Amino acid sequence: MRELTGGKGADLSFDAVGTEASVTDTVRSLRKGGMCVLVGNITPSVTIPLQEVVTKQLSLLGSCTSAGEYPQCLDLIAQGKVDVNSLISRSVPLADGNKWIHKVYAREPGLSKIILIP
Repeated sequence: MRELTGGKGADLSFDAVGTEASVTDTVRSLRKGGMCVLVGNITPSVTIPLQEVVTKQLSLLGSCTSAGEYPQCLDLIAQGKVDVNSLISRSVPLADGNKWIHKVYAREPGLSKIILIP
C-alpha cells in the first residue's frame, strides 16, 4: 500500500475478517489521520497496534453488516422474492471445504460463493 501511495498510506481501509493479523495490516496500511473501518470479527477480541493508532492519529470505526434484518431476509427468501440460488457458485462436501475456499480466495473464474454440505 505504501508503494502505491508514494509512501503515505491509504486514507481509508476496511477489515472484513477480524483477526489480529488482518486488523494490524489494515491499521498499518493507513496514512496519518486515516480511518480504519472494522466490519468483520471472526474472533471476539484482538490486539491492535495501539501506539500506531495513537501516533498516526487514526480513527477506528466499527460497522455491523446487519441491524436485525435477518428475519425479514429469510422471509423474502422463503417467499421466493429473493433468488439466492443465482448467487451460489457451487455446493461441495464439507470435507472438501479447505480446497474450495482456497479456490474462491484465489479468484478462480466462475466462483464467488460456495455452500459447504456436512
